[in-house]
Amino acid sequence: MAEEKAKSNYTEDSIRSLDWREHIRLRPGMYIGKLGDGSAQDDGIYVLVKEVIDNSIDEHVMGFGKTIDVKISDHRVEVRDYGRGIPLGKVVDCVSKINTGGKYDSIAFQKSVGLNGVGTKAVNALSNYFKVQSFRDGQTKIAEFSTGFVKNDAVIKTSSDRNGTTIAFEPDSSIFKNYRFIPEYLENQIWNYVFLNAGLTINFNGKKFYSENGLLDLLRRKADEDTLRYPIIHLKGEDIEIAMTHSNQYGEEYYSFVNGQFTTQGGTHLAAFREALVKTLRDFYKKDFDATDIRSSIISAISVRVQEPVFESQTKTKLGSQNVGPDGPTMRTFINDFVKKALDDYLHRNPAAADAMLKRILQSERERKEIAGIKKLANDRAKKANLHNKKLRDCRLHYDDNKDNEADTMLFITEGDSASGSITKSRDVQTQAVFSLRGKPLNCFGLTKKVVYENEEFNLLQHALNIEDSIEGLRYRKIVIATDADVDGMHIRLLMLTFFLQFFPDLVKNGHVYILETPLFRVRNKKETIYCYSDEERKNAIEKLGAKPEITRFKGLGEISPDEFGGFIGENIRLEPIILAKDTSILNLLTFYMGKNTPDRQNFIIENLKLEKDLVTNEV
Repeated sequence: MAEEKAKSNYTEDSIRSLDWREHIRLRPGMYIGKLGDGSAQDDGIYVLVKEVIDNSIDEHVMGFGKTIDVKISDHRVEVRDYGRGIPLGKVVDCVSKINTGGKYDSIAFQKSVGLNGVGTKAVNALSNYFKVQSFRDGQTKIAEFSTGFVKNDAVIKTSSDRNGTTIAFEPDSSIFKNYRFIPEYLENQIWNYVFLNAGLTINFNGKKFYSENGLLDLLRRKADEDTLRYPIIHLKGEDIEIAMTHSNQYGEEYYSFVNGQFTTQGGTHLAAFREALVKTLRDFYKKDFDATDIRSSIISAISVRVQEPVFESQTKTKLGSQNVGPDGPTMRTFINDFVKKALDDYLHRNPAAADAMLKRILQSERERKEIAGIKKLANDRAKKANLHNKKLRDCRLHYDDNKDNEADTMLFITEGDSASGSITKSRDVQTQAVFSLRGKPLNCFGLTKKVVYENEEFNLLQHALNIEDSIEGLRYRKIVIATDADVDGMHIRLLMLTFFLQFFPDLVKNGHVYILETPLFRVRNKKETIYCYSDEERKNAIEKLGAKPEITRFKGLGEISPDEFGGFIGENIRLEPIILAKDTSILNLLTFYMGKNTPDRQNFIIENLKLEKDLVTNEV
């Protein structure tokens, strides 16, 4: 009764205004996307790093400062640039007042990267500790904050340091729980900055990052050179740069940027490029190729610089601008005109590359026609099976419904019914789905994509993920391989990774595939239970609990009760992302591990073989 009365008592007193820091801390997803723990490359802690570096990049773009120093430890980030430095009288305002900044002046920042007046404020509000120091014309000023509150607003002092700005912060552990920075993700961020900014040097944790050739260097780093069909094509114009090639891998792989911002979800510029590419090549070869045959196996990067870009979210992962500027042409016309002239000219001047590209397109056309019949039958079967798909226990929210949603939608791929049963009973039905394997899947190394349709399990999986034609419609942000920590479980992991790397490598390269880590041991006494993920953690737990605690070794996921499992796939879930090193050849990797039993692999096994008795340590 009291509750009903409270609902109806809607007065002026019910209206509440939040200050800037309260709003950011209450709704952080509006400013930095999903929070996460750092296991995914789009987690919030990397957005915090990006927002601070973006301001330094803008100084470089305007011609001030050629070097940026970045130091990142487990829980602290420090960025020092050598630009003009924040005006000393506005040091506090620039990092603590919304709608305050230099980027509203379109003359000073024509094509800026940072979040106009919001970026560093969000970092400040979401940090336990935040420090800003500006060096300007022989003077300096430091201001320190905690969760957005000023703790130290120091006076201006003299300084002999070079002009520029230092920002240091420590993310708030109460918001970013159990977070960790993964070095590979940070390095990818740093590399993207130098690829897109000629002449810029970034010193990251003592390592120098520099690029002379822009997007050409980016594709050299991203592409598997063993699979390329022709040398990378590199085209540059005013406010646009493109690099592209075709490979022997399946799928389409794109890296798109706007004003130096990595638009992971593409947008109008990427859509225009994909369309322009098809039109240009149809005209060049004078044949009405299917668009999917032209774009199949492409690896490409595109960067544009536009005035006053409009993004579809605060984190700027997808461009929404229809024009390249207030008075400029449409994005579609701008990119189509450039690609039509630059790519056509290149192909006329490089007939060998044109011939190699044509052969790749014709090969894709043949492969598509060869599997057309079985594809239709398999898809009909999959549609019928989806109505009563016993393999898939779906969730309610999906990644393709709203990619800016903070919810971490994920699909667990499990072995057998016992493991899937435990996960199904303890999962979050809103965001977590389960796909059950019958047992060991087929080793598909060296096979064509025809096997994806011939093998019912693979076909049902690709339909569950919604990745048959591309990963644009991916239904789950994270694909989690959840297998037992034994020989069979490890083998299934390898077989599933082979499937993704062979036919959907862009899933792995875009950071969507993970391994679920579950505890190997449970150590407990009557007062406390500790779950251990390694033998070292087990020993520490025994030492902590003392007096011969009860020790349980979990050999399979099915041995973990649903009640316990809920603690391992909830807020404290441990996921290990599958990250390909920059010099990894997918072809060589799969040949070594999944090809015929080569002498190289036999020697590797012999040299690294350890007997079980060597691995088992005595109980403490």
